[in-house]
Order: sequence, then structure tokens, then C-alpha cells
Amino acid sequence: MAGNCLISSANVREWVKGCAVGAGSFGIVNLAMNKFTGELFAVKSALSGPGLQSLENEADILEDLDSPFVIQCLGREFSNESNGEQRLNLFMEFMAGGSLSDVAEKFGGALDESVIRLYTREILEGLKYVHKNSIVHGDLKCKNLLVGSSGNIKLADFGCSKRISSSKNDAGSKFSWQSICGTPLWTSPEVLRNEGLSFASDIWSLGCTIIEMATGRPPWGDKISNPMAAVFKIACSNEVPQFPTKFSNEGLDFLAKCFQRDPTKRWTSAELLNHPFVLRNLRKEDVNSPVSILDVGLYESDYDDSDELAKVIEEKHRSKFPSLKRQRSRKGRKCRDNDWASSENWITVRSG
Repeated sequence: MAGNCLISSANVREWVKGCAVGAGSFGIVNLAMNKFTGELFAVKSALSGPGLQSLENEADILEDLDSPFVIQCLGREFSNESNGEQRLNLFMEFMAGGSLSDVAEKFGGALDESVIRLYTREILEGLKYVHKNSIVHGDLKCKNLLVGSSGNIKLADFGCSKRISSSKNDAGSKFSWQSICGTPLWTSPEVLRNEGLSFASDIWSLGCTIIEMATGRPPWGDKISNPMAAVFKIACSNEVPQFPTKFSNEGLDFLAKCFQRDPTKRWTSAELLNHPFVLRNLRKEDVNSPVSILDVGLYESDYDDSDELAKVIEEKHRSKFPSLKRQRSRKGRKCRDNDWASSENWITVRSG
């Protein structure tokens, strides 16, 4: 619906707000409908202050992104409330499955490793794309990954994202403690130590997200005594989260590549896309049902180059879901995706 459901302030009366489908740190997420086409989309709203700033920050990140592995914005609208506050509505594609956290909960909390392999590959495709565009996501976790009805995964909630000036950044760019974003249990040690942000920070969070998918619990869930103790352990010890006990050797090796405490030693998203953990289930006979865009009958032996494989997957995705082709945003158009939900007792820390 992305290309056919662009909403602007000039035709505000063409849509109607439905029931709430989620709540972020700074606003409510509602289902919405285009009254003339019947198409469904999501609208996220925030008032003046930190919430509005967070929405606008994400707009700056998302307005130039165009990938089947990243949530798509459809438009924006500013309005003035009766009390003088300004409201920003963000329109974006509706992902019928909700967050990956919601999906896991509905299927018993933990996901089968074969599904985790498929989901992980799509998350990696999204990370590879945003990293190539010099963007660090900054808050990767199951609640910020959205699932389509076909099982496709998209990166969402770019409110904590940062632009990195150099694509060759290793140690990361320096920033103040007040600018730290993310959810502590998913955050890399170097970020918690305020040493810098880099693409490798997202790879550590990816490892945490895989543990979350496999166990149905937050990473470090077996070692938490109190929030500050957990942050200290992640930042200053030599430990890593406990790996899933029933994971394959391929899965354990993949996690080991994500949880190098030295960020310069972590594998990149491009390198991880060639890891056996995410390659094996690309074979058609390994997929039992067409629950993902990866069920396209591709054999890993046919594609030695990860970029070539990614292009084939993307073309399959676009041809399979033509209504989700994005209408390119005009310069300055405000579009953003905010939190779908908070993460249990942890709050998402954002810069003001």
C-alpha cells in the first residue's frame, strides 16, 4: 500500500483513525484507513516536546531509505491542538503480524531455530542496507522488528538511530551520555561505556535479539539482580549473554561472531550474511511452508556472492508484493516510525 496510499496535509479528511495497536515511548500507534480506497495503514502521533523531536529525528533518517527490509513511511501531517500544542502524525505501512515480540509470544514465547535462521537473514539484509547508508539503528530488539502477513521482517523504530560520518568507522563516533539511546540489556558494552557508536554496536544487539527469539526472554535474563548491576556487568565484565542451550553448532558460532567484546573483531552484517547459520535454510527443501520471502527456491550453491543473492531476494520480494513499492519521498517530507511498545520494565532511553 505504500505507493498507493500517500497521505498529505492537503487531504487530511481522506483518512480515519481506528483503534490503538501499540504504544511507544512518546506516542500512540493507531490503525488507520484511507476512506476512499479502504487501504489500511498505521498512524503514530506525538505532541510538542521530546516526542515530536524523536519523530522528526526519525524522519530525517527514513526519508531517503528505500528497502524491502526497512519500514516504509507514507507521509506526515502537522496539526495544532486546542491547548496550543503541536501534533505530528506519521503515516506508514501496516505490518499485519505486529512486532516480532508479539509473534513469538503467540507461538509459545520461543521460536524454532529454523525460523530464527530465516528471520535473522532478513534482519541482516536490513542492517546491511542501513549500514551502507552510514546509519546505525541503535535499538535493535524484537519489539522494533515488524512482521508482515507473509512472514517478511522489516527494521522499524529509527528514533535512536544515528548517522555515522565515515563508512569505515570502527571505534565509533564519540557522543555524550545524554545522547545514548537504546534498551540497556540489548546495548553493546562500548556504548554503555560511552566510548562511541559504530555499526558493530548493531551486531551485538543482533546477537541479543537472536537470544530473545530463541529463549523468549531478554538477553542477560538469567543474570539480572537490578538494572544498574546489569548495566555494569555488560559494560565492564568480560562476560557475554548465555547462549541458547539447544542451539546448533552453526548458531552458537554465529552468536560468537556477534558477541566479540572488542567491536573491531565483530563480523559485519555483510560477512554474517555468508555464515552457514543463515545460508542453509535458503534451500527450498529446507523450508516447510511459504512463510517468508526467502522461500523462493534459491539454492546457496547457485550464488557465491552475497550481494548477488540479496538482489535476487529483493527482486522476488518486490514482485511478490507490488503494492508495497515505495513512492519516493520528496525532500523534506516528514516520515518516521516510533516505538510499537516499551520493553517490559526497561525504558528506551532517547536523547532530548
